[in-house]
Amino acid sequence: MQIPNTKFIFVTGGVTSSLGKGIISASLGKLLQARGYKVTIQKFDPYINIDPGTMNPYEHGECYVTDDGAETDLDLGHYERFLNQPTSQSNNITTGRVYNEVISKERKGDYLGKTVQVIPHITDEIKRNIYSLGKTGNYDIVITEIGGCVGDIESLPYVEAIRQARWELGTGNSLVIHLTLIPYLKAAKELKTKPTQNSVKTLLEYGVQPNILVCRTEHHLPIEIRQKISRFCNVSLQSVIESIDAETIYDVPLLMRKEKLDEIVLEGLSLSVENEPKLEQWKQFLGKLKNPTTEVKIALVGKYVELPDAYKSIIEALTHARAVNECKIRIEWVQAESLFSHSEDNLGQFFEDVSGIIVAPGFGERGIEGKIKAAAYARERKIPFLGICLGMQCAVISFARDVLGLTGANSTEIDSSTSHPIISLMEEQEDITQLGGTMRLGAYPCKLKKSSKAFSIYEKQSISERHRHRYEFNNTYLEDFEKKGMMASGINPEKNLVEIVELKNHPFYIGVQFHPELKSTVENPHPLFSSFIAASILAKG
Repeated sequence: MQIPNTKFIFVTGGVTSSLGKGIISASLGKLLQARGYKVTIQKFDPYINIDPGTMNPYEHGECYVTDDGAETDLDLGHYERFLNQPTSQSNNITTGRVYNEVISKERKGDYLGKTVQVIPHITDEIKRNIYSLGKTGNYDIVITEIGGCVGDIESLPYVEAIRQARWELGTGNSLVIHLTLIPYLKAAKELKTKPTQNSVKTLLEYGVQPNILVCRTEHHLPIEIRQKISRFCNVSLQSVIESIDAETIYDVPLLMRKEKLDEIVLEGLSLSVENEPKLEQWKQFLGKLKNPTTEVKIALVGKYVELPDAYKSIIEALTHARAVNECKIRIEWVQAESLFSHSEDNLGQFFEDVSGIIVAPGFGERGIEGKIKAAAYARERKIPFLGICLGMQCAVISFARDVLGLTGANSTEIDSSTSHPIISLMEEQEDITQLGGTMRLGAYPCKLKKSSKAFSIYEKQSISERHRHRYEFNNTYLEDFEKKGMMASGINPEKNLVEIVELKNHPFYIGVQFHPELKSTVENPHPLFSSFIAASILAKG
């Protein structure tokens, strides 16, 4: 196996999940990038699904989609938002993909009749994926985050692959950062290091010595605690890094800079630390984020509102829009199903003091009528509205029923026998029975009408946005819609598909078939979200 010249950083976690390996990886990547290094981050997920595309959001949170159509872990969204560069299929690998590849090779006879085993075949496939981004020549440093916790049976092959990779890469070409937890026992008024000691002990049993410990904590770590961790875990004192709870995830790069994580990493990789990180734009963003001059309340209507991670990219896109508009946003989470049993006159209780309404994406029948009602409420009361994917479809269904008078208008996803299929299955999707990876996925071009609000927002005619859906607007009805005031302002030039609709006589009423939230970053906030919040501020008065 050819070993690339790229430097590698492996990020593992212990004690518990949800400590923030993705944020630490993204923050370190940002610091290294700000010093002039070319950096990318990849995520290895230990579940056996090929990808999270068929997983319920309650199981996995948001499914993030890349330009090349990969359905990935939501941490890739953090990588893109922090580094301001796109990821790809190569940035998220699952155990399912690893085993699928190995089994496919076995079926083709690539192993020449040998017994296929976890070592070396599975670990070799993991290492091939670890090295793949390094071999492109596009990066100085590749950060590899390993999902799950050290000690989980699912993670064992990945830890073993790291052990082998470190040996193959040689001294000074890789290091391991282990993220762990320092809990505080309120009754004893003590920070406890034993969980960290045990986690590192487990890692050592697998043959991997961490170089750096990043310790999540609710309280500052006194020097005595750091010394104890250093002594028991074979890690230098300066490499015991405090990761205290932050006001916002966007504080973490600066907190890690304060702890000198980037310097310690570069020294461990025998790389120069001469260039100070250029973080002026990041600091300006934080300054605007933390010093709002106004406040708006935005209703987010969805079917998974009990789990905010299901809408992670929307939340972060709103955060970026907050900074642009120097505005605090209070999100009112509205369960779409709860709207169904209420008449139009009674919906106001769900949208009290709301200055803007977002109808979120999703799949399936549950909550659909509630989303349609929310779209109608925003249309009739001139409340700024942004409908995303299914949210856009609900907006056009609502318009067809109420304005065009098409009783029973619906999507064939919901009602296959509807007399007015405003939303219908794409022709090439009709014979597909396999769900995984078969939707319209990834980036597609869109051409905007120059007379539209969308054109004034994007300030260009040709754009590219990411998709994840099967059903499309039925162009049979397009002429009737436009006669009544709903314009198709964005069209896919390749297949003449409607990508954006907007109302002419409304302060801000836009529905998009794509997912603009997936392309919003700290350095480039998405213009649709920024404009939507600006319109909401005006609506508030």
